[in-house]
Amino acid sequence: MEWIIGGIVLIAVLVFIGMYNSFISLRNKMDNALAQIDVQTKRRYDLVPNLVETVKGYAKHERGTLEAVTKARNMAMGAGSPQAKLKAENMLSGALKSLFAVTESYPTLQANGNFLMLQEELTGIETKVAFARQFYNDSVMKWNQQVQTFPTNMVANLFKFTEWKYTEATAEERKAVKVKF
Repeated sequence: MEWIIGGIVLIAVLVFIGMYNSFISLRNKMDNALAQIDVQTKRRYDLVPNLVETVKGYAKHERGTLEAVTKARNMAMGAGSPQAKLKAENMLSGALKSLFAVTESYPTLQANGNFLMLQEELTGIETKVAFARQFYNDSVMKWNQQVQTFPTNMVANLFKFTEWKYTEATAEERKAVKVKF
């Protein structure tokens, strides 16, 4: 009889350890996803000033758009929390869309090899950022499922594991870019 009780207790402890370890594994995946977003956005931060300088030479009267891109970049670089950083990154993405929309009115700029190279590189980075955000959201979904479902929610409550927030597009990002002259 003691063996049976001991076996049940051992199984319960092992299940508890497995649930706790799954939370740790998921948290590490979310941290990794945020770090991957940071890697790509750092590359974007480095690229944006070069792009702005290239456009400046052609589009001197588009100062407001160029300033908006620079301001959004600086806000994104200075954001503290992961949520603030993701929000600022969304603003930068929107500002860059506006910049590219404006450049469509400058055929000589679009033919400039340096601009084309920067635009292509930035497009590649934007794609990588999108994939990193998707991976982050997938990881958050798995984490939140663990936090909400039985019996792992008991372990979550015991260790005060709470739900994480998804990265979402802002209302501004959902709008089509409009260029007015």
